[in-house]
Amino acid sequence: MMKKLKGLKAFFALVFMISCSSDNPVDVNSKNILVKNVIINGSDIVDGKAKQLVVAVLPNNATNKTITWSVSDESIAVISSSGLLTPVENGTVTVTATTNDESGISAEKVITISGVSGPPVFVESISITGTDISDGQPQQLSVQVLPVTASNRIVTWEVSDALYASISSTGLLTPKLNGVVTITAIATDGSGKVGQLQITISGLVPVYATILKAENMLLWQRTNGGWPKEPHNDFSGYERVQTSSEIATANSGKNKTDTTIDNGHTITEVRFLLSSYKATQNPEYLAAAIRGIDWIFEAQYDNGGWPQVYPIEPGDYSRYITYNDNAMGNVMNLMRDIFLKKNNLDLIDIRYVSQAQIAFDKGVDVILKTQIVVNGTKTAWCAQHDQVTLLPADARSYELKSISGSESVGVVRILMTIDSPSSEVIDAVNKAVAWFESSKIVGYNLVSVTGDQYETGKDKILVEAPGNIMWGRFYDLVTNQPFFCSRDGIKRSAIAEITHERRNGYSWYGNWPSSLIGSEYSNWKTKHGI
Repeated sequence: MMKKLKGLKAFFALVFMISCSSDNPVDVNSKNILVKNVIINGSDIVDGKAKQLVVAVLPNNATNKTITWSVSDESIAVISSSGLLTPVENGTVTVTATTNDESGISAEKVITISGVSGPPVFVESISITGTDISDGQPQQLSVQVLPVTASNRIVTWEVSDALYASISSTGLLTPKLNGVVTITAIATDGSGKVGQLQITISGLVPVYATILKAENMLLWQRTNGGWPKEPHNDFSGYERVQTSSEIATANSGKNKTDTTIDNGHTITEVRFLLSSYKATQNPEYLAAAIRGIDWIFEAQYDNGGWPQVYPIEPGDYSRYITYNDNAMGNVMNLMRDIFLKKNNLDLIDIRYVSQAQIAFDKGVDVILKTQIVVNGTKTAWCAQHDQVTLLPADARSYELKSISGSESVGVVRILMTIDSPSSEVIDAVNKAVAWFESSKIVGYNLVSVTGDQYETGKDKILVEAPGNIMWGRFYDLVTNQPFFCSRDGIKRSAIAEITHERRNGYSWYGNWPSSLIGSEYSNWKTKHGI
């Protein structure tokens, strides 16, 4: 639907969009390569013994290649999380391997079981033998599985904190950092039995490689675990050696509470530190990333939203639930990576998985509750919402409460990542896309022009552009018309009516929803049979 627009000054064919980096919404969605095919390898069981099944997951560079195993009839056989199929009695079962990414791909294989002479003997107890490590060297642990007649005595190994040690599939414990870890051996026969042993690690004097950018992130991390937006708002300052003045400033400001998720901060640092840890095994990087993650969990409101800055600053708009610049979207994507154990988030302690799932679900809940309803119809979202009333809220003087044509895109994308969306989520997405469709600005474009008649020799003006489609940054909550604002806080209906500084220093128009309401929305509907 074409909107009535004012302030048309001239007509130009050349289109060139200029935006202010600090004010322009950023799409930080990383490329996600989905699984296209899964193949189960394994043959029939003829001796009644457990058999390890394996899968080929294609393509090889898929982002998340993990799968979940299941069987059609557990009275015939049970299968472990690693694909070990244990017969219970003779018969036929269908084994299914389902991907854990958004592709929804799965594979099935029919396995015929024979040679089972009687019911399986399940594991009754597991005990681990090992000693404290005092020399920092690896130790081979052993395990006793009882009864000795158990049909499947194979176990899988886990370590309580990957920061301190790793353990191989055969029970070789490799220390990384002095401290205490709990080792767990888990039965794979479906009995649910586990054995545990606590081991103290000492005598480790490791030497780890360092990465300049990661070291600088350690320097600027605040005591509470988060990061400030300044002085490295665009992150490029992390790439160079810090000056003596910067080092002094960072160290003296450790206890500041200017920690934020604005402009991708804290989330970006956490992700980079995890990748640096993966490359170097430097435990300081992992420990710093975990402190950042703890700060993110602490910052979440009980209703599920996240403020821009935490601890909150009373009276400041940074206390609001913040969708602006995809702030909450970045957090939600991190939570999702944690409970899916992808994009290096498998490096942190497994105890965070359920915590992240709960935090994500609460975030979805507040997203649904903050969707703006106009005349009984759901539309989209404001860039920020009051954390108590959940109503749209003002931010900076020129960022008045509105329906956002830019920030709402990131909110919808969060909802579209949900693997099994509820009817409420589906309705929210459909209604938001319908609002994007109804709010199109057709036949106009904002172009950059130069000439002596303009302040500082350049300006942005609105021109006719047949066939062009764009959206406004802000739409009035009542009229659904785009509006514009100078730093005086007065709402205006045409971009030509605001000051030159704000007209050229902010992204008032854009094509933010284009891909979302096109291929992304179509693929989402197809995936969920909508």
